[in-house]
Amino acid sequence: MAKNFVLWAVIAAVLMMVFQGLNPVDRSNSWSYSEFMKAVESGQVESVTISGQSIKGTSRGGQAFESVLPAFDDKLMDTLLVNDVEVIGEKPEKQSFLSQLLLASLPILIIIAVFMLFMRQMQGGGSGRGGPMAFGKSKAKLLSEDQIKTTFGDVAGCDEAKEDVKELVEFLREPGKYQKLGGKIPRGVLMVGQPGTGKTLLAKAIAGEARVPFFSISGSDFVEMFVGVGASRVRDMFEQAKKQAPCIIFIDEIDAVGRSRGVGIGGGNDEREQTLNQLLVEMDGFEVNDGIIVIAATNRPDVLDPALLRPGRFDRQVVVGLPDIRGREQILQVHMKKAPVSDDVNASLIARGTPGFSGADLANLVNEAALFAARANRSEVTMEEFEKAKDKILMGAERKTMVMSEKEKENTAYHEAGHAIVGRLVPEHDPVYKVSIIPRGRALGVTMFLPEEDRHSISKRGIESNICSLYGGRIAEELTLGKDGVTTGASNDIERATKYARNYVTKWGLSDKLGAQLYSEDEQNGYLGSSGGGQMAHLSDDTARSIDSEVKELLDRCYQRATQILVDNRDKLEMMKDALMEYETIDSDQIDDIMSGTKPRPPKGWGDGSGGSPAVSADDSVEKESRDMASDDDDVAGEPAGERQ
Repeated sequence: MAKNFVLWAVIAAVLMMVFQGLNPVDRSNSWSYSEFMKAVESGQVESVTISGQSIKGTSRGGQAFESVLPAFDDKLMDTLLVNDVEVIGEKPEKQSFLSQLLLASLPILIIIAVFMLFMRQMQGGGSGRGGPMAFGKSKAKLLSEDQIKTTFGDVAGCDEAKEDVKELVEFLREPGKYQKLGGKIPRGVLMVGQPGTGKTLLAKAIAGEARVPFFSISGSDFVEMFVGVGASRVRDMFEQAKKQAPCIIFIDEIDAVGRSRGVGIGGGNDEREQTLNQLLVEMDGFEVNDGIIVIAATNRPDVLDPALLRPGRFDRQVVVGLPDIRGREQILQVHMKKAPVSDDVNASLIARGTPGFSGADLANLVNEAALFAARANRSEVTMEEFEKAKDKILMGAERKTMVMSEKEKENTAYHEAGHAIVGRLVPEHDPVYKVSIIPRGRALGVTMFLPEEDRHSISKRGIESNICSLYGGRIAEELTLGKDGVTTGASNDIERATKYARNYVTKWGLSDKLGAQLYSEDEQNGYLGSSGGGQMAHLSDDTARSIDSEVKELLDRCYQRATQILVDNRDKLEMMKDALMEYETIDSDQIDDIMSGTKPRPPKGWGDGSGGSPAVSADDSVEKESRDMASDDDDVAGEPAGERQ
């Protein structure tokens, strides 16, 4: 606080000096020397005070004035005395040499002070570790053994990862047990996993169980604009850790500093590479750092430097993956302890309906359910709130204020019914969970599919079925609106179907014509084709044309297949459209009624104001087909919010 006050005080002083220098002097009572002499000779001046070359005086009428004495006028005193003017002399103020030097150097000193204060702010000098030139010191935050309350009991859903790191805890507690047999504990452990899976939480639990000091730092904290600063921070961090050994150093997002050296334009960043070199030496160099275990976390292990992953540095890679159904149930139970949960809440049922959720997603689910309960002024969180929270996360928030015309609602109902019917009738497709024409996010309607069991791969037949169901919405519009009446709502469906087909041919080797060969090197977008802008210089033009031809043939085949399914089930398409227009949202039970040819039953909770949602039976992944809103500036709409694949 005091530092900021001093900074602003210095800035204010500088501004005042500048404004004072720019402010013009009031010269309304200033006389030229000629005017002054005429006034004296005419008897208008009563008295004057002369100090050096400055003249200040008073006229006979009581008006004050000032003037400047030219150095060459030696007759002034005689003229004043002759005209009866009272003359007063002042001794000029004499400044010492030090005062003159101080006044001359004051602006430079102020500029230097402001620069030093800004440097202190930019380089973290307020941390109390040595002032403005302390930016070479480590920024790691130290948590003592008494400050860490997290234990393995607070970590759920990653049992295999916990087993991998439990011996680290035993080594930190009883190092002699391993050392007497010649065993060495790994110097470093690399935690790999998707965002939100609990890598940082698991590292804290290790420190909490072992009861040792815990240094926490991000990979980006090492990198600075000055070459050598990051390396200095690494050295300082390990120096601090030696004083606290045995201890744990946790580096989050280590890929910020640990990327492979010598890559990119110009060979990489000198500062980052110097920092990485110092980290490599500290982890396994001439100097032994016993008792220091480095734990790092990243979701990009493929970009790390090979020297960082060799034995002696990061000896182990602990994969912290997405939890399975049992893990999701355990994570939900951990978070439900923090909220008053009703007896009707079934964590196992919620876990089956949240496939693909990470630990952070599940924590957010419990929080959203608690917020729904608070809005309804309830004392406990019920299963109804959990269903609402799950629908909000999976499908996006309802846009109840959005007004849709009856024609637009009918078009959306046909679109979503087309997805549901095709997805229901093609083989190896996930069951339909819910169909809704309530706008959510950027989608005008949503059709959700949830799998019945854990699934880690998909067959060729399943991929073709997914492409068919993606085209179901567009085909339903064609059947009901005509070729010229289709809308832009299928843009996201077409994009996903094309991506499936590209991967089918170029990555997964499922094309009979092109065979089991990799034609794609782009990990994110796949092969873009001869006209897609992909840099595939090793492919010949003939091969590129063959790929484009195979992709188009697959898409056309699935399109015709889905068209035939909807033509054969036109009566069910009309029946599902009518149900959606009446209820706006239908579940799997109502879809079963429609597919059996009977009138669908009302949704659960219909008419009692509860708005209940159906139970869910699912485990691993979520597929959602949606009818998008048309963009204001393009005919291609964006993806709906909250989409999970």
